[in-house]
Amino acid sequence: MLTIANFNTHCGMDGWGRPFDLLAACRSLEADVMVLEETWTPHDPTIGPGQPAEIAAALGYQAVTCPLGDGYKIAPQPDANDRWQPRATFLDRAKSLYFECVRPIAETTRRSPRFRDAEYGTFGVAVLVRDHLPIESSRIVGLPTLSRDRVNRAAAVVDLTVDGVPLSVVGTHMAHLHQGSVSHYRLLRRKLEAEARPTAVLSGDMNLWGPPVRAFMRGWHRAVRGASWPTWRPHSQIDHILVRGACTPVFGEVLPDAGSDHRPIRAQLRLG
Repeated sequence: MLTIANFNTHCGMDGWGRPFDLLAACRSLEADVMVLEETWTPHDPTIGPGQPAEIAAALGYQAVTCPLGDGYKIAPQPDANDRWQPRATFLDRAKSLYFECVRPIAETTRRSPRFRDAEYGTFGVAVLVRDHLPIESSRIVGLPTLSRDRVNRAAAVVDLTVDGVPLSVVGTHMAHLHQGSVSHYRLLRRKLEAEARPTAVLSGDMNLWGPPVRAFMRGWHRAVRGASWPTWRPHSQIDHILVRGACTPVFGEVLPDAGSDHRPIRAQLRLG
């Protein structure tokens, strides 16, 4: 058996920049493998080694990271209220993350109060595997940059053996439909035919509902069904765990609020 969890962590903070206990949230997942999206690693090494490394060291995991781009994470805001985020999060003056890997950040944004004390770092995906399951190999599968996207896109492929079955775990964070993610789905499906083992798990924030994900990723099957976003009133499932080959879901579930705007999901899988 293998227990795998997926969690979009929103860099361990809410939309006002207020941190939540990310380490406790990851511990509560009780998973053999965790795929985490929106992880943060500061460029200044005096701040710390980054969230994937900290979680791995504290909880007994090996971490494979997949950077998607550089940017800025805001500091906790003095005008925060009891909502998870400001109402107008689509406006630059209300964002919590700013990216400069695809397009430069506007000068008006750089002069804004939110940006002034922001921390520079790298945003990405991480696959964490318990120490008792040795990682045999890993690689990054790149996807072309979309002109409407703010970050790069890629997938981390991690190979291990579970219950005698060679397995690949793939972690990713896909773009939105309006940004052109359909082309990425088609390309990722083709690339994983060569880059991942026949028995594989694909996990991530897909920014898309289950039926179209299943249609785009032919040959893969959903292991979890249930609304995962937004945390405070979930109405959509955009976080997914998909399986193929000699991998059978035993159960899947959406877990309670862990601090992010996405709820974690978890599945138990039988191999062989």
